[in-house]
Amino acid sequence: MFALKLVRQNYAPSEEVLGLLVTFRKMVNVCLGIGLSTGVTSLKRLSMLSYRELKPFDCPSYYKLCAISKATGILAARRKSLKRGNATKSPYAVRSHLVAYYGFKIQNGSLRIPIGRRRYFDIPLVEHTLSVLSEALVRVRSFTLTAETVGLCISKEVKQIECDATAGVDRNLRALTYGNERKVVHYDLSKTVVTAQTTRSILASFKRNDARIRQKIAFKYGRRMRNRKAQPLHKATKQIVEQAFENKEALVLEDIRGIRRLYRRGNWQGRRYRATMNTWSFSEVQRQLEYKARWIGLPVIRLSRRETMGTSSTCPKCGERLQSDKNHGRELWCRICKSWMDRDMVAVVNLSRRGRLRFDRSKGGTVEAVMRNPTPTVIPGVDALEVSLSSDKLTEPQECF
Repeated sequence: MFALKLVRQNYAPSEEVLGLLVTFRKMVNVCLGIGLSTGVTSLKRLSMLSYRELKPFDCPSYYKLCAISKATGILAARRKSLKRGNATKSPYAVRSHLVAYYGFKIQNGSLRIPIGRRRYFDIPLVEHTLSVLSEALVRVRSFTLTAETVGLCISKEVKQIECDATAGVDRNLRALTYGNERKVVHYDLSKTVVTAQTTRSILASFKRNDARIRQKIAFKYGRRMRNRKAQPLHKATKQIVEQAFENKEALVLEDIRGIRRLYRRGNWQGRRYRATMNTWSFSEVQRQLEYKARWIGLPVIRLSRRETMGTSSTCPKCGERLQSDKNHGRELWCRICKSWMDRDMVAVVNLSRRGRLRFDRSKGGTVEAVMRNPTPTVIPGVDALEVSLSSDKLTEPQECF
């Protein structure tokens, strides 16, 4: 299995490097203009049309090839969006940057990049970057420079782990829940909600009627909010992947694409509630889980939208639809089992069982279906009447069903 990873760190650029970043941005825009005017999206054709147009730019020749490749990727993504019927603007590179695949070296703890004829610029690599590069079978594929950071794209071949069980991951605004029939663990993410609310209040306090200044301020505080929310997300996803690797459990993720449509103007919701829900980083959690799991060879199962349906509202014991009550918060009532169940615990159990169905089908094993589920739920070797779930917030396991 082929795995990719990005390692990023800060650095201090020189004036020559900053000029090189501006030159690369201009070359990308030249290629984009040629591609838009001719309708070309293939790398070979765009190279033949634009390479001569890049001759006036004073930079190493392989940076010109990288600029053509960068523009080709942007044009191909635009063409795909148009095929899907999405309205797209004409692409244009605004930020100065440099993406290169050739000519660089990792030498004496530094990244050495060419900036001219027989002229190089060395970027010292920090301890964390060097420790990641020192792993076995790791190869540096490319680097990305901005005015403040350098990112190294690394890859390696990983052998996929043979898992014995599955574990569901339920994503919510204020928490991540991971587990299956044996154990359920909650990870608190309420700090990310507080960070988003604080950022919105700061932006609302600026009253100056200048769109350009307000845009710069919004970009600055938006980037700060993103960086502050990334740390608790990384910490939670890292613990989930490590625990799944230790228990040899494949991660099962739900399909909640399109959930933003529920929080739009006109849906009879308050403005503050919509703003809070639209800062929910559910796709970022999925991205982190997938690349961290792939890096260590842990399989990840993506359920379809039909398989995801009803995971938070279906009783994992009898298949009955659960009922909610405002007085019990996130607990749901099963009228057949006569018991209250936590919504997040119900979701991860259902996700883990529906993900296990694919393993059983591939192995040709026997399956058992539970009544009223949208897809057959498999419980091989598990007695649903004796399931117990434990939470990391409790000192001992708690009977939930």
